[in-house]
Amino acid sequence: MKKVLVLAALIGACISAQAQEQVTSPDGHIKVNVALTDGVPNYSVILDNDTMICKSPLGVKTNMADFTKDIKNVKFIETKEVKESYSLPNVKIKDISYTANEATWLFYNDDEKRPAFAVTMHVDNSNVAFKYDIKAQRDRKSCVVDSEATSYVFPEGTTTFLCPQMTPQTGFARTAPSYETFYDYDAPMGKNGHGRGYTYPALFRVGDKGWVMLNETNIGGNYCGSRIETSGERSYAIKYPEMTEFGGIGSSAPGLMLDGKNGEVAHAETPWRTITIGRTLKPIAETTIQWDLVKPQYEAKYDYKYGRSAWSWIIRMDASCNYDEQKEYVDFAANMGWEYLLVDALWDTNIGYERMEQLSKYAQSKGVNLFLWYNSNGYWNDAPQGPRGKMHRMIDRRKEMAWMQKAGIKGIKVDFVGSDKQQTMQMYEDILADANEYGIMVIFHGCTLQRGWERMYPNFISCEAVRASENLAFGQNDNNIEALAGTIHPILRNAVGNMDFGGSALNKHYSKNNQRGTERKTSDVYALATAILFQTPVQNFAVAPNNITDAPAWAIDFMKAVPTTWENMRFIDGYPGKYVVMARQHEGKWYIAAINAEDKPLTLYINLLNYFEVGDIVNIYSDDANLQGSVKSTTNKVAKKAIKVVVPKNGGLVIK
Repeated sequence: MKKVLVLAALIGACISAQAQEQVTSPDGHIKVNVALTDGVPNYSVILDNDTMICKSPLGVKTNMADFTKDIKNVKFIETKEVKESYSLPNVKIKDISYTANEATWLFYNDDEKRPAFAVTMHVDNSNVAFKYDIKAQRDRKSCVVDSEATSYVFPEGTTTFLCPQMTPQTGFARTAPSYETFYDYDAPMGKNGHGRGYTYPALFRVGDKGWVMLNETNIGGNYCGSRIETSGERSYAIKYPEMTEFGGIGSSAPGLMLDGKNGEVAHAETPWRTITIGRTLKPIAETTIQWDLVKPQYEAKYDYKYGRSAWSWIIRMDASCNYDEQKEYVDFAANMGWEYLLVDALWDTNIGYERMEQLSKYAQSKGVNLFLWYNSNGYWNDAPQGPRGKMHRMIDRRKEMAWMQKAGIKGIKVDFVGSDKQQTMQMYEDILADANEYGIMVIFHGCTLQRGWERMYPNFISCEAVRASENLAFGQNDNNIEALAGTIHPILRNAVGNMDFGGSALNKHYSKNNQRGTERKTSDVYALATAILFQTPVQNFAVAPNNITDAPAWAIDFMKAVPTTWENMRFIDGYPGKYVVMARQHEGKWYIAAINAEDKPLTLYINLLNYFEVGDIVNIYSDDANLQGSVKSTTNKVAKKAIKVVVPKNGGLVIK
């Protein structure tokens, strides 16, 4: 065990790896320094010899004491190796293994008489994660964490890819905040979004040195979600939810129960803050840190099945939520060989419970099962769509879920939550736990970002937490920049969890007759590519019944067979706002997909032998300069020489 040395340097100054106590990644490339400078705990992160996170503050302020300053001493405790292997069939990589080094430091605010808190650093070959272990003061058994000093200070010249936080109680029917604003691409540091900072995940380009992604994990009802706010020209600090969120009900600060066993000091741990680091974007897109650091909160009570889902609302909107059109969509889903149909808002009044039971029975006779939309509403928004008042109270919720189970309903989509408060996180967890008792899968919309939930809650499917396909129906500008936005989602949003985007439209217009409404600017091959690039185990596709006759047969055939679960994935190339190339594997078979948002064509050279065998029949879906797509089958191009493919702006590529 080494002696902890304190480097007397200003907080925020970039430093190199010197005499502070360090923990390194197993391969030795990532180094984390933890120190105490002038009473302030701090850390820094170095990749080889390059500083990726400059010296940055640590600490929490509680209603017991302020643990952000005037800390008297720090003691290094231990370093240990952590190894784990586990399987998750509902995320981007099925079988996951990792090795990490964990180190713990104790900080004292009273000359070593009583510890204030501990910091544990978890470091693998692509990620740094840390959490606080808050120690009881004066024999307290609970505490409120009022704020954190936790910050991330970046080197000069770093640019950002960030999603601004929304103003609480704004937007449609006071349903904000949700994670649905436009990203800023390659923006300079020093801005603060719309004045309220930024949501996770947050991406930074540290010049030509590499990339850093910030996130957090292991948050359910145990804590609140957080965001980051600019706290200096190069610094971003952790901030808790605003008091006005969730209708102003509940605390903006999280509470913790302090507990100790076998005579130890009572204590409680906070969630993990994660930092993913890479020279390229590959470690960012492929990280599993958000699941590595959590454990299942309960066992799956049922065998949950994943698959493709039809969805009328995105093309036909509210008017389509009637029995006849939903029956038409059941037939369409059956014709496509899809497993599910999502019946969206207003079904309770336009169809009713009795006829919904009939629709569910009819759907099951066709091999299709239903998901139903619900409003989360209790007291925190004015959204009029129903069913309302069914999800926020346990008694009402469990009655509703018992009815669903009887009717054969397999999943729900709960909308308009709009807060990161601990009370809201508890409601998310309660909905999931109750739904598991009745065999119901859950999708959340108008919501927070999940934080490890795919592993924590086995019936959790996905969150929206993105500016999703509904905005393509609402406004033309989203269509004009669809490809630009699409290039960031597989790299950043999908990096940290399943994303319910609801895309892959084959209509030219977002309307029932396909003649009016907002106009899609992307190609049909782009739509196929995003069915692979945008990942969630139950995909609500925007393909419509009319596409059987008005879309290319090769596109329909592809969408009939596209998987929604994956064994593995590889980030091949890309740059947010420009293009992305990625491969996913299903049942041993690789699917390569690319989209391009740049004004110039994207030229790719792909060695098929990295994914296929010589003699394989490979289908190549590509666009010409006019975005006219086609599919070609070949056996003679699977060779050592890479094939050349050109992807035009707003176009796509799929090789399978």
